[in-house]
Amino acid sequence: MYDPAQLRTFLAVSQTLSFTQAADRLGVRQSTVSQQVRKLEAAVGRQLFARDTHGVELTEDGEAMLGFARSILEANARAASWFRGTRLRGRLRFGASEDFVVTRLPEILEGFRRDHPEVDLELTVELSGTLHERLEAGKLDLVLAKRSEERPGGQLVWRDRLVWIGAERLRLDPDRPLPLIVFPPPGLTRARALDVLERHGRSWRIVCTSGSLNGLVAAARAGLGVMAHTHGLIPPGLAPVPERAGLPDLGPWISYCCTEIGGRTAPRTPRQSDSPPRSWRGLCHDRRDFVQKTVTYKPHTRRIGPDSTQSALVGA
Repeated sequence: MYDPAQLRTFLAVSQTLSFTQAADRLGVRQSTVSQQVRKLEAAVGRQLFARDTHGVELTEDGEAMLGFARSILEANARAASWFRGTRLRGRLRFGASEDFVVTRLPEILEGFRRDHPEVDLELTVELSGTLHERLEAGKLDLVLAKRSEERPGGQLVWRDRLVWIGAERLRLDPDRPLPLIVFPPPGLTRARALDVLERHGRSWRIVCTSGSLNGLVAAARAGLGVMAHTHGLIPPGLAPVPERAGLPDLGPWISYCCTEIGGRTAPRTPRQSDSPPRSWRGLCHDRRDFVQKTVTYKPHTRRIGPDSTQSALVGA
């Protein structure tokens, strides 16, 4: 009765309370989001959002629709998985960059568990450089992380710029060394920040080092200093440092890539966006030749070729 695409759009707007942000998140135009919401409201026969010049809020009927929308989409996903006959079983050793810990990682994992309940997921959260080292050593099957110039390749998922971020109340003294909050080596954002500051002749001092993004965020929220971070993944409670602070630009955009064991990449070019993917389905959208490689099937899985095993990645 209700269009799944309209329900997904409804959920995006309900989560962001912004038609513009929902459009960015879904990778569509704002007019498309507005149109899909209107169609859903027409199908329901109720107003789901209250709109005015100050923003967007869920109505009482909109609050009720939240649970129904999630249930309908989950039921659709389970039915599609069942009748496709491609239920995945096995193990996926997945490495995710620290960047995702306090923003998108929970959503990625939730979508994975919902769509592939019979796959044993082994998650490793680390610095991008460390994840690539483990991938090259055969200790991981798939990595979603920043790509360095020293390690080309991988399936480009999206690109974003690095910005300086800190607590909103933070005030920087231009006559004193810049207080830095950084990952330890081989952190890519650390290397970029130090290189940029050195090239611009800006003095600096490290006030906090942590291999955990939560540790860095805590230090930044406390006002200890600034950190270089991906613009699209700014943690709650932090904000970009204003331009009037005079900090140098952090240079070329950062690439986030999916790289599988052996460094193989998909032959087709992915959809590129300045917004990070919200789920495995978004991550691997329309790339079945790429997503059929990583999760090793258990012996009891159906035979598909001359061998008794086949590989696949979630999100097909």
